[in-house]
Amino acid sequence: MAQSRPHALLDKHHRLQEHISREMQRPHPDDLQIQRWKKEKLAIKEELIRS
Repeated sequence: MAQSRPHALLDKHHRLQEHISREMQRPHPDDLQIQRWKKEKLAIKEELIRS
């Protein structure tokens, strides 16, 4: 079970990156949403480092 949490976090990290990439390709990307997703990705990365 100890590996399921990091795996779930990595999945979420990858999904957030996909959202960011798609949003940045739009003609008028939502910069605020991109910033939120990037902060969430950073929080996940920090949690992965701690675990």
